[in-house]
Amino acid sequence: MGEVLELSKTIVERGEAAKPNLLALDNIEVRYQGSILVLKNVTLRVSPGEIVALLGSNGAGKSTTLKAISSLIQSEEGRVTEGTILFEGKAIQNQDPVRIVRSGLVQVLEGRRVLEHMTVEQNLVVASAATRLDNTALKQRMTEVFDIFPMMAEFRNRQAGYLSGGQQQMLVIGRALMAKPKLLLLDEPSLGLSPILVTTIFEAIMRIRSELGTALLVVEQNARVALKVADRGYVLENGRIVLEGTQAELLGNEDLKEFYLGLGASGAKKNFRDIKQYRRRRRWLG
Repeated sequence: MGEVLELSKTIVERGEAAKPNLLALDNIEVRYQGSILVLKNVTLRVSPGEIVALLGSNGAGKSTTLKAISSLIQSEEGRVTEGTILFEGKAIQNQDPVRIVRSGLVQVLEGRRVLEHMTVEQNLVVASAATRLDNTALKQRMTEVFDIFPMMAEFRNRQAGYLSGGQQQMLVIGRALMAKPKLLLLDEPSLGLSPILVTTIFEAIMRIRSELGTALLVVEQNARVALKVADRGYVLENGRIVLEGTQAELLGNEDLKEFYLGLGASGAKKNFRDIKQYRRRRRWLG
C-alpha cells in the first residue's frame, strides 16, 4: 500500500488542489417528508482526481449527504430544500438519479447490495445498462474492473450470493466502475469487514484514483483508515459540518484524535466521562 500512497501524494504535490471543483455543495439543507430537517448548511468540495473523506458518528447525516448528491434520497421521501449541488458546474439537486449516473456521478450504497441470484459477470453487465455501453466498451470496462479486483475475474461465473462479505464489497464497487464515473461516492466501504479486507478495499480505492483518474467521496466511521488515503476531509455532526481540513490538519487535530481516532495527546483512550466533557466543550464549534 506504501507505493500507492506515495503515488497519491505525488499527484497532490503536482497541483491537484489547484484544479476547479468537480463537486460543490453550497449550504444545502435536506428534509424528509417536507418537514424533518436532517442536513443544515452543508458545504463541501471535491476536485477532479481527489479523495475526500466524510467522517462522523452514526446518525450524523453522512449517508443522507451522499444520497442528496446522487438524488437517491428521493426514493426515501427526501429532498434538497435549500442550497445548490453542482457537478461539473451544473446544478443536479433533486434531478433524475439515472441522468446523474450518466453524467459521471455514481454512488455505492451501504450494505453490499449485490444481485444475489446472478453471477459476478452478470452483475457487472447489468450495471452497464444505465450508460448504454456497446460491446467493445463493455469488455474494456470489465477488464478495468478485473484489473482492480483480480478476485472478481477468478469468480466471474460464481453466483454473487455465495461470495464473502469482502468479495461482495469488491463487486458493488466494481459494478459502479462499469459506469466509468468521474466521481464515485462510497458509503461505509469498510463496514463489517476484517482488517485484512479493509486494507484490500482501501488499496483498491487508491488504485481507482491513480489508475482510472476517478475522484472519490468516501463516507467512513473508521476515521483512521479513511485519513490514510484521503487528501482532505470533513467531519459531520448532527447534520452540520463541524470541522474540515487536509489530511495532515485533521490527523493533527486534538479533538479529532480524542473523539474519532480514540486517542488523546498522551495516546490514551478516552473514557465516557471525558466524552461527556467534550460534548459540553464543543471546541471545534466555537
